[in-house]
Amino acid sequence: MQTHPLLLPGILAATLFGISGATGFAQATNAPKPDFKPEPLFGDVTPVCACETLTNVSLPNTRIESAVIDPADGSCRVTAVVTHPPAGDRVTVWIGLPTKGWNGRFRGTGGGGFLGGSARSLGRPIAAGYSAGATDTGHTGGSGSFALDSAGRLDWQSIQDNAYLGIHEMTVLGKALTQVYYGRPARYSYFEGGSTGGRQGLSEAQRYPEDYDGIVSACPAINWHRFIPSELWPQWVMLSASNFVPKAKLDAATAAAIAACDPMDGRPDGVIDNPNRCDYDPRALVGMQVGDSPFTEADAEVIRLIWDGPRARDGTFLWYGLSRGTDLSALAGTSGSPLTGRPFGISLEFARYYLKQEPKWDWTTLTHAGFEALFQQSVEQYAAVLGTDSVDLSRFRDRGGKVIVYHGLADQLIAAEGSIQYFDRLHHAMGGFKKTSQFARLFLVPGVDHGFGGPGPKPTGVTAAITQWVEDGRAPEQLVAEKRGADGQVTTRTFFPYGSTKRSR
Repeated sequence: MQTHPLLLPGILAATLFGISGATGFAQATNAPKPDFKPEPLFGDVTPVCACETLTNVSLPNTRIESAVIDPADGSCRVTAVVTHPPAGDRVTVWIGLPTKGWNGRFRGTGGGGFLGGSARSLGRPIAAGYSAGATDTGHTGGSGSFALDSAGRLDWQSIQDNAYLGIHEMTVLGKALTQVYYGRPARYSYFEGGSTGGRQGLSEAQRYPEDYDGIVSACPAINWHRFIPSELWPQWVMLSASNFVPKAKLDAATAAAIAACDPMDGRPDGVIDNPNRCDYDPRALVGMQVGDSPFTEADAEVIRLIWDGPRARDGTFLWYGLSRGTDLSALAGTSGSPLTGRPFGISLEFARYYLKQEPKWDWTTLTHAGFEALFQQSVEQYAAVLGTDSVDLSRFRDRGGKVIVYHGLADQLIAAEGSIQYFDRLHHAMGGFKKTSQFARLFLVPGVDHGFGGPGPKPTGVTAAITQWVEDGRAPEQLVAEKRGADGQVTTRTFFPYGSTKRSR
């Protein structure tokens, strides 16, 4: 499977660092430094039982496989397996419990791509005093092949485990073990994740609103059933045009769009503040020498179609394209000589395993009609399972839940327009911006990509913001983003919630 850096720092530690040890826990030598360490809610709480006795805890359809002290940070680490009879599934769950300094809160962590999560993500929340949970959501590794059983048929139990059940089971188990270990329940529970982790967080708010008090979802993959098949669009555009555009030309078009539209906001910082206002036409580059060849009309047409996004054969809108100023090479990647397409691995595996049910399906046979059929199949077959775009958050709202979503406007994998569309629908369904902002806020961050890199500043203090909102009733009226230059100078910007009349500065 092709791999790409679709990682929010700290969220997909399994992919970054690998997993070691029989229980799947990291053998780290230094505990990670937490970005925010809240004050303990109950004072100095000590465990009321020994770590190893947690193997005796009895919960429905759950087997506690081990409970050991991690020599790296002294925490109690529990590994358990949850099943859903009569299915033969195995959802592995990892729970970490600080032996000292528990802050009275539980924190769930998520994954990325097809990876449900990793035990390696527990280190940072444990260092901040949380009891914390992670899960593999029923399969190991980052491939989508788990969607098919040994007979090549869709394994719906595994698909559901990965889509939403695994995270819920992890949360239920984590809270239960927290109460047993400390003799009292966590007063508050939080979930933080990005990409798939962001989708998992919003899935919890929609499906299991009692699980979490506060949720932080970064660049959430909530429109999976639409944007994942849409990620094949750039490759189909190049395939149909018999014109696989080299990276140098893609980069030249991105740089030219930024140069043309950056001045629109009056801030010369190499960032397009509002990509939807940028209508730069790549035909302006035609005739220029880029790399080893001149930029052609055919190149301009390919890039324009990629920016426009997927359309049906009759021109009907299907989904959003990559915005101007976004790195095009993640989804329009090419390689070899002569150049051939290099589809993004997750979208290709989704098509092969979830849609075609053919692990060796040749994407180069795709026609426009075939692309449209795959898109519609994905929507019809997986909207209810992977869609995670329900705007009925009334139960989450009514029990006092709060959610912060933030999304980079230069996201090269998940178009930020998907999050904008979701909040437009949410505002409409839940009584408008003023009422919705009492429990859910979206922050859009110009110039940052899926991993929150890029020329724009990165949001800070989001964990503190959700904590203060849940526990003190102080809603995040703004987020501050920072970027450190090569000279060490820190640039800051302030961003206000989407829908606010205030303008970011």
